[in-house]
Amino acid sequence: MKAARFLGNETFEVAELPQPHAGPGELVLRNKVCGVCGTDVHIYHGEPGSADVCPPVVLGHEYSAQVVEVGPGVSGFAVGDHVTVDPNIYCGCCDPCQNGKKQLCQHMEAIGVTRDGGFAQYSLIPASQAFKLDPTVSFEAAAMAEPLACCIHGIDLAGIRPGQKVCVVGGGAIGLIMVQLAKLSGAAKILLSEPNQKRREAGLALGADVAIDPTQPGWEAAFSQEMGEGAHVVIECVGNVPAVKSAFQFAAKGATILLFSVPKVDSTFELPLFDVYKKELTIKGSFVNPDTHARAVELINHGKVDFGHIITHRFTLDQLPQAIAMQMSDESIKVVVEAE
Repeated sequence: MKAARFLGNETFEVAELPQPHAGPGELVLRNKVCGVCGTDVHIYHGEPGSADVCPPVVLGHEYSAQVVEVGPGVSGFAVGDHVTVDPNIYCGCCDPCQNGKKQLCQHMEAIGVTRDGGFAQYSLIPASQAFKLDPTVSFEAAAMAEPLACCIHGIDLAGIRPGQKVCVVGGGAIGLIMVQLAKLSGAAKILLSEPNQKRREAGLALGADVAIDPTQPGWEAAFSQEMGEGAHVVIECVGNVPAVKSAFQFAAKGATILLFSVPKVDSTFELPLFDVYKKELTIKGSFVNPDTHARAVELINHGKVDFGHIITHRFTLDQLPQAIAMQMSDESIKVVVEAE
């Protein structure tokens, strides 16, 4: 089978590897579409993923596939089923796992990070990590289940209540998913802060009530006109200091600020302590997708989330370096790789 293996040092190798076979409790999948995640970009540049990466490895943890082999002892799956993959595998034995915080597992493994994943024609996974899709769902939409599941975890933490005002900082793929989930959660008004015009337009098409460019003069007045004294919930989806700073500026008294993005490892921000005190702010982080993948699949199966404005570029396995570069570009929103 053809596979694009990550060798480290910003290098991929397209190689012919043996096609896997299913052992007890396993499935072999014919991979279809795999999204390029910001985590893949971090790994490409030598930074950590959700778990430690030891090249050579086939990256790609946001993917859809079709079952081609069912291992002994596996029930509930058949050859031909359309599935999506929850990549994160928890040990179940460490303190976080045993105290309701398995997403913080001290021994986490992840398909497409520590185990070979979606940037190949086939993959071998534990059957426990597969979720069945409605066969009418496109493989492109299905590949977005993992980022959607992560966003659902973030939305749970943000605690949006019907009638609240929500500000989403950043109109990349994650920000545009958050816009839609905020609307589904009952937000009365959603403002998207995004300097890229194409992304602002996509945000408006997907449910944002207003979109502003925070780099233009007068953005403060435009924000105040739309949101009054601020947003009840601010969801930061960029991962750089200016975006985090703006999240605090956008927050109303008593607001919750969700820092959802994946920043660089050494990123720091001078916390406005008086604002946290005076405005009684709640600041939360969000990591991966504990027990939310099934809910993501339900939303996709029932057509509740639109990815048509989000997926903008498509590449093949042979073009993975170009796909990574495009995902880093302002020209794209979401890049996917077709494993055919």
